[in-house]
Amino acid sequence: MAQTPEAKVKARVKKVLDHLGAYYAMPATGGYGRSGVPDFLVCYQGMFIGLECKAGGNQATELQKKNLSDIRSAGGMAYVVNENNISTLEELLTNEPRTEDYA
Repeated sequence: MAQTPEAKVKARVKKVLDHLGAYYAMPATGGYGRSGVPDFLVCYQGMFIGLECKAGGNQATELQKKNLSDIRSAGGMAYVVNENNISTLEELLTNEPRTEDYA
């Protein structure tokens, strides 16, 4: 079965996080969790990070934006990641230029 464009973005995010050795979880709300939670909850070098994955022209919903804003307000980092900016994810997390491509 072919991956959706968003699933491809998530797979690339996983590669970056695995390469960095970051801890991450992908919470599935499915009616039991909190709606609007980012696709990835990450802990890396003491930082809490929320990553919402989108593909194409898709934008974060208002609820997703609120959750990302709440993470930032609590002192964490929060980003919307898509196929156009994923190449800078490692740089955002490490403040260093990326070392490889995660296509």
